[in-house]
Amino acid sequence: MNSPHAPTPVRPLYRRHRLRSAALAATVAALLLGAAGEAPAAPVSPAPAGAPAVADCPAALAGKARCYTGQDENGAHYALAVPARWNGSLVVHAHGGPDLGDASDPARSTEDLERWAVMVEEGYAWAGSSYRRGGYGTRMAAADTESVRRVFLDRFGKPERTYVHGQSWGGNVAAKVAETYGTKPGAYDGVLLTNGVLGGGSRGYDYRVDLRVVYQYYCGNHPRPTEQPYPLWQGLRPGSTMTSAGLSARLRECTGFDAGPAERTALQQRNLDDILAVTGIPERSLESHLRFATFTFRDIVATRLGGRNPFSNRGVRYAGSHDDRALNAGVERFSADPAARRDLSWDSDLTGRVSLPVLTLHAIEDPTAFVEHESAYRATLRGAGREHRLVQTFTRESEHSGLSRAEYANSIAALDRWARSGRKPTPRSLAASCAALDRTRGTGCFYDPAFRPSPYASRVLPRPGGLVWPAMTAGQERAWGRIDGVGIAP
Repeated sequence: MNSPHAPTPVRPLYRRHRLRSAALAATVAALLLGAAGEAPAAPVSPAPAGAPAVADCPAALAGKARCYTGQDENGAHYALAVPARWNGSLVVHAHGGPDLGDASDPARSTEDLERWAVMVEEGYAWAGSSYRRGGYGTRMAAADTESVRRVFLDRFGKPERTYVHGQSWGGNVAAKVAETYGTKPGAYDGVLLTNGVLGGGSRGYDYRVDLRVVYQYYCGNHPRPTEQPYPLWQGLRPGSTMTSAGLSARLRECTGFDAGPAERTALQQRNLDDILAVTGIPERSLESHLRFATFTFRDIVATRLGGRNPFSNRGVRYAGSHDDRALNAGVERFSADPAARRDLSWDSDLTGRVSLPVLTLHAIEDPTAFVEHESAYRATLRGAGREHRLVQTFTRESEHSGLSRAEYANSIAALDRWARSGRKPTPRSLAASCAALDRTRGTGCFYDPAFRPSPYASRVLPRPGGLVWPAMTAGQERAWGRIDGVGIAP
């Protein structure tokens, strides 16, 4: 897709810092190489309270990096890693989810470091936050991601370049980091978004709203007629003791989703066919989407928005079932509370006003964050006059939580070249450069340079007004930000 805007040249960044950064990298590398030998030159003193403490690295990084863990001033656990052969640059990672729970999970940031160890193996330092609590809160997660960047700076000094990376919901978080903190001179130099939820909160979950009401129309067991009723936009009534296993049992009862076709009853097969056809959700991810539309919706509504409803399905016409007329007549309908929708939008929607190079990587058959999220993001940047800062790449893969390690290595290398040289890559140049990295990674390169996703509305039924992007303009963001108590509390 051609941009109507002339590309803005990006000057090579941090030239004045390169000698200092190179010296810093060499010093840290020398220390780490000594630590990776059979005997350290000197014992490492315990870190002061609140400062990063030396920790065991994931197995993939043993002998290749020095790792650290700690908690920031807001209580968010984090993990840091500096490779023995550090190239002087830093990747700040925003994790997906959101995970549910009241406290920061110390295991999450170390697990993410293990999952994306390829970044450290490619020579980049790493910093990732577990966020100060579980549950929804995009701006909170963005603030904690920015916090771990500052923790790294306090401990190791200013990197030559800094890139923010996010996958899944972390893509929304990283994009929010770029818009909120990326305007600070020298804070960030580029953005990498992989399999990102880039439609924002006010529209990015509409297909799960549809799943929640369509499921109940066919199944009638969530809640059951004998149970306390509640509006479906709540996801699950406050105080319910339902577990993930209990929800799976109800889904199995209605659809036989985890059985073979020959083991399902005729009614189960019909219910499953209708739910999948109407919502467009892949069969293999039906259970996970219903969990989100149950437990995460409860978190958003009951815990984050004080019981107010940010969701709507008024004006939506459902199609694809055996009897669309009966479905549309019988499905539960509701309208959003305007203030609740505003608060969710302010917290998670994107304005597109990004001043950094942005590279995205998305699996075409991603069953969780549909590839059409990329169309929403391009439309968002186009609406803000920033489309020229975006390069999108797509792969013939069908997973959400992990892509080829060669592609991750290729993506961060391409973003680094773009930030340093100002020369914008193309989908074809990225497809071509991957092969050299795959000779050592051996995980494959699956780029499809010709692919372009369909509009977001072709996959997610739009609500009135939902065809115009960005979902939140910069003007709305400024105006809403002046309202006391707007958004979702940290």
